[in-house]
Amino acid sequence: MAPTPVEPIPNAPAAIVDGDGKRALAVADYHAGIEIGLRYERGVELDSAADSRRERLLSLLDRTDADRVIVLGDLAHRIRAPDGEEREELETLIGSVTDRVPLTLVQGNHDGGVAAAFADRIDVAPADGAVYGNVGLVHGHTWPAREVLEADVVCVGHEHPQVRLRDEVGGTRVERAWLRGTLDPEPFRTEGIIAEETAGSETELVVFPAFNDRSGGTWVNVEGQSFLSPFLPAGLADGQAYLLDGTRLGPYTDV
Repeated sequence: MAPTPVEPIPNAPAAIVDGDGKRALAVADYHAGIEIGLRYERGVELDSAADSRRERLLSLLDRTDADRVIVLGDLAHRIRAPDGEEREELETLIGSVTDRVPLTLVQGNHDGGVAAAFADRIDVAPADGAVYGNVGLVHGHTWPAREVLEADVVCVGHEHPQVRLRDEVGGTRVERAWLRGTLDPEPFRTEGIIAEETAGSETELVVFPAFNDRSGGTWVNVEGQSFLSPFLPAGLADGQAYLLDGTRLGPYTDV
């Protein structure tokens, strides 16, 4: 079996993406400034984890010797133009990354303000995605472009997939998870992105866990949980769930 161009990094919510010989470190849903957002949105007071978030990302960059960092949307948490503590976190993060390698942001639903504020320092891809080598990149809050779907692998953020696990004594815990499976072309045909006559797809769909461990997510194995993306779960055929340590849990609906 040929190696996949998207390889999750063991014990990390991140992957290496092979772009025709260039190695990118890819993460989704960084949500810089989430603590400020939680304070205003929910009245929850948390100490800032900005430094630890940044150091985790920079450590992965050192560990992988990647040529680029790609953020699959939601680099920032608040939708408006960043200011105050959020702006400070973004300034430090973007400076720390771009001092080493280029940074690409695939725009997510939270990124309108940050994309405009830092357009001179980062590469910004549109919300309907971009292609890196033969890997499609899209946040997932809106429908991807046709050329994204024509890639060998499509990488998606936005969903923050998690699984709720139960032990033999009835205790439960929630873990971030990867979802991987074949991209089902049917919802994209219905939307008119793929032509009706297009044959079945062999494209792989990879749904990234959130990099930010405070951002919550979709419990994909709990009945009644609604997915966030307009093309999930319909666009994911035979979806398998994996923990960050690589443990394969099997079909995500049966976990």
